[in-house]
Amino acid sequence: MGQSITRAEYLRESMLFSHLVDTSRNVAATSRRLAKIELLAALLAQLRGEEIDIVSAFLAGRTRQGKTGIGYRTLQAAQATPAEHPTLEILGIDRRLEELAAIKGKGSEQTRLSQLRDLMAAATAEEQHFLRGLLVGELRQGALEGLLVDAIAKASRLNPDRVRRAVMMAGDLVPVARAALEQGESGLDIYRLQLFRPVQPMLAQPAESMEEAIAALGEAALEYKMDGARIQVHRSGNDVAVYTRQLNDVTAAVPEVVETVLAMPARELILDGEVLSFQPDGRPQPFQVTMRRFGRKLEVDAVRQTLPLTPYFFDLLFQDGGELLGDTQARRFDALRTLSPQTVIPHIITADSQQAEEFLSQALAIGHEGIMAKSRTAIYDAGARGAGWLKVKQAQTLDLVILAAEWGSGRRQGWLSNLHLGARDPEKGGYAMLGKTFKGLTDEMLTWQTAELLKSELARDAHTVYVEPKIVAEIAFHELQISPRYASGLALRFARVKRYRLDKTPDQADTFATVRRLAGENQ
Repeated sequence: MGQSITRAEYLRESMLFSHLVDTSRNVAATSRRLAKIELLAALLAQLRGEEIDIVSAFLAGRTRQGKTGIGYRTLQAAQATPAEHPTLEILGIDRRLEELAAIKGKGSEQTRLSQLRDLMAAATAEEQHFLRGLLVGELRQGALEGLLVDAIAKASRLNPDRVRRAVMMAGDLVPVARAALEQGESGLDIYRLQLFRPVQPMLAQPAESMEEAIAALGEAALEYKMDGARIQVHRSGNDVAVYTRQLNDVTAAVPEVVETVLAMPARELILDGEVLSFQPDGRPQPFQVTMRRFGRKLEVDAVRQTLPLTPYFFDLLFQDGGELLGDTQARRFDALRTLSPQTVIPHIITADSQQAEEFLSQALAIGHEGIMAKSRTAIYDAGARGAGWLKVKQAQTLDLVILAAEWGSGRRQGWLSNLHLGARDPEKGGYAMLGKTFKGLTDEMLTWQTAELLKSELARDAHTVYVEPKIVAEIAFHELQISPRYASGLALRFARVKRYRLDKTPDQADTFATVRRLAGENQ
């Protein structure tokens, strides 16, 4: 609980990992926001140098190394008797993760498993639990980024809005945490909107229907949600740079975008938009087809003839020396329409749910994904999934097999809640893990599935019951995404349980081949 470090512990190479684990557990155990911030700030204030980077990343639910090649199966195989006393240190954990991430080539799987098992054997039970969640991106500790921003501000005695804006501009909390804690206010000066330094794009939350979106936003700006590639374009005079959603520079691959932006009547610009290719009949090409252009560095002109790109813009962040991030969506969009009406994404403004439904139907009919609904008063919250932007798409469904379930907490205490979902994989045998969900479950469903899953229990740990793959559930989801968390390489986004398919046996569940087709991997 945010304890001080003793002099003896300062003589160690770094802080004990158990301090972080204890803080994470205590943060998860309290529902009071201010108490969470106090706990996190007390921990952050005790960190030094590189520890700040490592712990900030861990608290945000990720490692500095990103992909380590470790999935659920590897973690299961690496189970070890926990250590009785904590000895692992923060810097030591990071070094071990660096070594795990570097393992490649022949025999890498066995080497990785051996090293991971050694790490787990050196960890206490609580440390093992934290590491398992961290390594597969499923760490649920209540230390969301918004709380961390406030904790960084408290630990560094800075204004939370100042820290929040720096994180927005940096696109990453970790470097901002170190700058704030080591340098204070002056350390944040570099984190501001600048030409040719891209910022993380603002993201949208899902809405179940246009009716729900309009109810939440009132009069809203509705735009086609195109299944293209998100781009951010910076211009200064005749210099133009085009960045992807991951902030990679792809300028050379997309000359159409450069030409379009150079034709706009402005000297300096930062634009947010989408670029996509179209089929001869005017319908959009699948996302994977559009993305072929982004891997091109040679023969771009030749490919352009067969796969031309069309950019559409929906936001204006900067124009001729003026930053617009803090302006309302209405003001930014009006400025964009004035600047370049021919490149603005198709849109309407309405508070009428029926008109909104018609606009959605129109978008779907011509091959787009759905609709973006935006609050007319929303500022541009870079890098955040703001409540001012909602996306409405047609949900897809798959019949998947329940492989395990985690015990619930809070109101769901005593019920098996979070379901592990798999698609049948006839090619490799067994099931391909596609993610987890606890959404869509009523109390009646929770009661039933707890009883039924316990009847087919195979094994368990402190948090999860692993079961025979007997029960099939119909799962609704908005999209499939590439994911390093699972051996399948794919994960469901915004998944929820619609119903149990008691009329189906596991051998009638959807196959992983079907999932791959939906993900467009065969395009």
